[in-house]
Amino acid sequence: MDKRNLPCSAKLVLKIIEAKGKATFKELLQESLLPERTLREAIRLLIEGGFIRREICLNDTRTRIYECIQVEREGNIGQ
Repeated sequence: MDKRNLPCSAKLVLKIIEAKGKATFKELLQESLLPERTLREAIRLLIEGGFIRREICLNDTRTRIYECIQVEREGNIGQ
């Protein structure tokens, strides 16, 4: 999936995660001001599109942490 095809809500969530490095659902909810359902859908689209990944917080296993996936550009591979 291309970033240009993402809905505005998913682009906003991606920008927040890129700026913070890592974020919990609660942090994303507070910073994005999106409804919970919209935020969950945005996160789902970003995970399925390969833009972010979900990790379990070791301090509280009920909490998930979201972070960007570093993708190398085709031109940079092997250099």
